[in-house]
Amino acid sequence: MRDIDKQIFGLAIPAVVTNITVPLLGMADLAIVGHMGNAVYIGAVAVGSMMFNVIYWIFGFLRMGTSGLTAQALGANDHRQVRHLLRQSITAALIIATLMIVCQRAIFHATTLIMQPDDTVSATVDTYFSICVWGAPAVMGLYSLTGWFIGMQNTRIPMYVSIAQNITNLLVSITLVFGFGLRIEGVALGTMIAQWTGFGMALMWLKRSLTKVEDRDSDKPGTKWHHGMLRFFAVNRDIFLRTLFLVMVNLFFTSFGSRQGTLMLSANTLLLTLFTLTSFFLDGLAYAAEALGGKYCGAADRKTFSTLTRRLFLWGIIVAIVFTLVFAFGGKPLLHLLTSEHDVISTALPYLPWAVAIPIAGVTAFLLDGLFIGLTATRPMLWSTALAAIVFFALYFTLAPTLHNHALWLALIAYLAMRGIVEMLMLRFSPSVFKSFMQ
Repeated sequence: MRDIDKQIFGLAIPAVVTNITVPLLGMADLAIVGHMGNAVYIGAVAVGSMMFNVIYWIFGFLRMGTSGLTAQALGANDHRQVRHLLRQSITAALIIATLMIVCQRAIFHATTLIMQPDDTVSATVDTYFSICVWGAPAVMGLYSLTGWFIGMQNTRIPMYVSIAQNITNLLVSITLVFGFGLRIEGVALGTMIAQWTGFGMALMWLKRSLTKVEDRDSDKPGTKWHHGMLRFFAVNRDIFLRTLFLVMVNLFFTSFGSRQGTLMLSANTLLLTLFTLTSFFLDGLAYAAEALGGKYCGAADRKTFSTLTRRLFLWGIIVAIVFTLVFAFGGKPLLHLLTSEHDVISTALPYLPWAVAIPIAGVTAFLLDGLFIGLTATRPMLWSTALAAIVFFALYFTLAPTLHNHALWLALIAYLAMRGIVEMLMLRFSPSVFKSFMQ
């Protein structure tokens, strides 16, 4: 038990530090624009950030698929495959990012049409998007590198990179906004510069890490490049489709919050920041599940894998309870830290109890997702997310005429819980690779 816990926390603690700095980057942007004296800036950052989240989430397989496949190759002591997977993932990331920059105006108009922000917000969102889009190669490339480092059982390097990104973002944004009066341009430039800083650091660490990965089995015939790429995308197909359902739900949530006006959009954004904070803490444990689960899968060590699963759920439940208590007793002060706009806070407070319910509702899905990714048993993730999305939309459209914004939050909580429930059922009854490890 102690050895497994040591391995879990050796990976999870750096990942938690990494992930808590991710919402801090968004919280820093919100805090900066929240003190500009106009709620339009809060709404613009919310819509602009969601646009990029939609795009980047779609290609989340660059991280998730890379981590699971790399961990399995490492567990099987196949160092040639470890290096090959890195090349495949980086190549895919740069191709996707290049297409995104070339098609940036079409992407902006398409996402604007879907989200339909207020006219008072649209022009500011356009400015934010036009600057941040140039960070796409850095973001996509860092997805691949982060997944590879996690698969190599190293979450420290992503932690160092994330800390550097956030320090850079905070210093540059504050300087440009309050020193040079650039307003939303300063916030966008701070974010973009921070993204490239993080990618540059990761590349330097990668160079050092590769010297420790011997290209063994050089006498064996290598996999043809195009065959390797086809397999890479085939393995990640379910993750890609599953991500589309995630994007749909999150996009819908923000879109319908936006259609209720700038004030409600800003209130929902503040509460979603609490959700983001929770999710990245739970993802710290999920990253450990990816790395260790994949490694023990590659090594065919079922006994240790079973012990790993039990300990992960113990610590996950503890984390969920702690956050539930934090939000229950400290939710209002947290909102005041994010903004000085009293109208936004008063609008958000009636919906705060929904944020309190998020950790317990989502803990099972987060942990099982991590284990499934590590095993590259991605079909249960796809089906659970698809069914949960159906529940989300059914609940909202049924209850929205009477519950309005409360229906949106109720649907979100049900969506999180349903993902975990379906995955547990598939774990119990599906003859998958995952089940075989649990026996």
